[in-house]
Amino acid sequence: GLIIIDEQHKFGVRQRKELSEKGGNNCDVLVLSATPIPRTLYMSLSGARNLSRIETPPKKRKPVLTAIEPYSKEIIKEAIDEELNRKGQVYFIHNRIESIMKMASITQGLCPNAKIGIAHGQMKENELEKTMKNFVNHKIDVLICTTIIENGLDISNANTLIIDKAESFGLSQIHQLRGRVGRSEKQGYAYMLVRNEDGITHEGTQRLNAIREYSALGSGYHLAMKDLEIR
Repeated sequence: GLIIIDEQHKFGVRQRKELSEKGGNNCDVLVLSATPIPRTLYMSLSGARNLSRIETPPKKRKPVLTAIEPYSKEIIKEAIDEELNRKGQVYFIHNRIESIMKMASITQGLCPNAKIGIAHGQMKENELEKTMKNFVNHKIDVLICTTIIENGLDISNANTLIIDKAESFGLSQIHQLRGRVGRSEKQGYAYMLVRNEDGITHEGTQRLNAIREYSALGSGYHLAMKDLEIR
C-alpha cells in the first residue's frame, strides 16, 4: 500500500513508474530527495504532486562553510593540512578517471605526510570495498575520488570537501557532494575550485553563486528551485 523511493534523483522516470506500478492503482508513493529534480518540483508547484518539506536539521549540526576559489595548489595544501591538524579526513573530488592518478601524485607531493587513497567506479569491486573500509577505519587521510561518493556515505570524521573543476558540476550534484561532510558536531568545509574562470557560462556562474548563497542546513529545496529557474 505504500512505496517509498529514497534518493529520487538516482532513478529515471521509467524506473520510478515501474516501481510505483508494483503497488497497483491504490498505492501511495513517497519520493525523497535532498534536491528534488526540476520535473518533480514543477509538478508539485503546479499541484500535480503534494509536497512536504523537512527543514529541521539534526541537533548540533552546523552548516558547511563553502568557498569558491580559482584552482590553486596552495589552497589544496592548506585545506588538507588544516583538516589533518584536527585529526580529520578529506574528500577530494576529481571526476576524471584518466587523470586521477596524476592528481593523487600531485596531492601527495603537496602533503607528503598524508595517506592518500583513490576511489572510482572502474575499480574492481573488492579493491573499491577495501579502499572504502580503509577510509572508514582512518587508514586513509585523503580520498581522491570521482562522484562515486555522492550518496550513502556517513563518515563523521571526514569534514573537508575539495571539488576540482566545480564549474562543470550541476547544482544538485554539488549539494549532494557537500552533504558528505559536516555530518557530526564538527564544522564542515567545502572548497569549490574553478579551473576556467573566463570560460564559465552565465548559467555556470549562476550555479556557483547559488551554491555560495544557499549553504544553510535544509537549503536543498531552495537550490532545487534555483536550478529550475536557471533551466
